[in-house]
Amino acid sequence: MSNAPSTITAQVTEFNEGFEAQIGPDLSAVFAAEQAALIASGVPAGAVAVGDTVPDADLVTPEGGSTSLSAAIGGSPAVLVFYRGAWCPYCNLTLKTYQKDLLPALREQGVGLIAISPQTPDGSRAAVEGGELEFTVLSDASNVLVRQLGLLTEPSAEARTAHTALGFDVADSNADATGDIPFPTVLIVDADRTVRFADVHVDYTTRTEVPAILDALAGIRV
Repeated sequence: MSNAPSTITAQVTEFNEGFEAQIGPDLSAVFAAEQAALIASGVPAGAVAVGDTVPDADLVTPEGGSTSLSAAIGGSPAVLVFYRGAWCPYCNLTLKTYQKDLLPALREQGVGLIAISPQTPDGSRAAVEGGELEFTVLSDASNVLVRQLGLLTEPSAEARTAHTALGFDVADSNADATGDIPFPTVLIVDADRTVRFADVHVDYTTRTEVPAILDALAGIRV
């Protein structure tokens, strides 16, 4: 929509106003407490950082086929987006924004865009169809790659109880039937999977804005 807020932050603010009114103060307080605890804990000490090499990994396509990270990257620089799943409204806002505002610029530069979650292939298809996504969307079953990158987390017990009250459970969406999810993260990698930019968000309501990604690309020789 042409009148939609342009930044992810603005879209999240608008979404939260309606969401909190819908779910009520008790559940809103649960999610606020979860976010506060995540912020207080900060980015894990072992999280992937600039200069690291992202290991190759077996991944799953939305059609249920097997591929690998190296095959998906295909010998070109790429932006890797780790997201929680199609059940997460903040992820959906972000992926739709990247489709609209980031993907065209990346195509012009010959840079790939790959989104990765721990979902089942059905979840990946839901993300693709819901966001009309034209970039690569893959599943990291059992969070094998996410664990290697030090990005693994899970909703708090209170948050999962709140999820149940809202009619869903993260484990139902994940390929390994656990509640494990990645911290929302954007990495820019070279063709050899060396990390040139890393932005890890422990507060899942915040995400890497498109200008930050484009500025990082402009500042490095990928």
